[in-house]
Order: sequence, then C-alpha cells, then structure tokens
Amino acid sequence: MLQEIVLPLLLASCFLILFGFAEFLYHRKKVKAEWTRKIVHIGTGILTLTFPVLLHSHWQVLFLCGSFLIILLISLRYNMLPSINNIGRFSYGSILYPVVVYGTYLIYTHVEKGLIMYYLPILILAICDPVAALTGKHYPFGSYRIGGNNKTLSGSLSFFIVCILITLTTFYAMPLVPLEVGTGIFYAILISSSCNCFRSYWY
Repeated sequence: MLQEIVLPLLLASCFLILFGFAEFLYHRKKVKAEWTRKIVHIGTGILTLTFPVLLHSHWQVLFLCGSFLIILLISLRYNMLPSINNIGRFSYGSILYPVVVYGTYLIYTHVEKGLIMYYLPILILAICDPVAALTGKHYPFGSYRIGGNNKTLSGSLSFFIVCILITLTTFYAMPLVPLEVGTGIFYAILISSSCNCFRSYWY
C-alpha cells in the first residue's frame, strides 16, 4: 500500500524537477523556450517509459497525468511556465501529452501482450515531434497550413522518417505478433502517416 503511494509521488517529484530545470534554463541561462520545451518533452517521455515498470494501477497514472494536466492548464491561463508555453503560438501539444499517456497506459493494461501498445506511441510522441519541430525550425523547406497551424515539409518529412524507424525497431524488439518484413514496413508507413497527420493538425 505504501509503495502504491510513494512511487507516484516520487515520479511526480521527478516531473516537477524537470519543469523546474527548464524554468532555470529559461530564466537564468536564457535558453530559448524552443529548446526548453523540447527538453521537457523528451524528459517527460523518458519518465513515462517507466510507468509499466514502476506503476501497477491505471489510477496511479491517472493521478499523475491528471495532476499535470491541471498544472499545464493553469499555466496557460495565468501565463506561467514560459519555458514550455512561450512559443509564440497556441499549441494543444502540452495539453494532449498527459491525455495521450493515460490513454495509452489504459490500452496497455487491457490488451494482451500490450506492452508495445504503450511503448510505441510514447516513443513516437517523445522523439518524433521534437525532431520534426527542430528540423522545421532550423532547416525550413516548403510550408503548408492545416488546422490553423503552419507546418514545414522538412519537419513533416523528418517526423515521417524517424517514426518509421522507431516503429520498425519497436515491432521487432517487442513483437505483438510475428511480422514479415514487407508487412512490418507497410504497418510502419501506415502508422507514421497517421501520426504525422495527427501531429500536423493538433500540434
């Protein structure tokens, strides 16, 4: 019983330390929000990868994700946490992050051999989106507008390629079912295309 309380609190402390570190970099070291946001994004992804190992109830995950969703909503409302929010545009990304994490964990707990159902979305979320954002920012090529958001072709292409690599690696590292190479590539392209469309519209 004590462990069920202590572990979520320890993880919550790690998330707060990560947020605090980003604020330190932003305010004291003058690191741009573009970079501190990505540090938080990737760091959060790494921490959430421990959930299946350390947490054994979706209620624990709901507590963590719900708490940080509230913090993020308050920070947007009252212009707090500029290291995450000061990006010059409105983005659903920070709000959707805890929602996606809880949703994937819930699926993982209800699907047989469901570990891949958790790790694959989290890896895509934690790695592909920062890669796309930084590529589009520093190597802009082409542009298009979708869902009220301006996107670059270079960012979308980098997301697509990295997502395929992550998906294929995850497929064969922790297979849900045995896949032939051609089938695996087909599913990887399908997943990468779908995720790229979702990212373009909402992030």
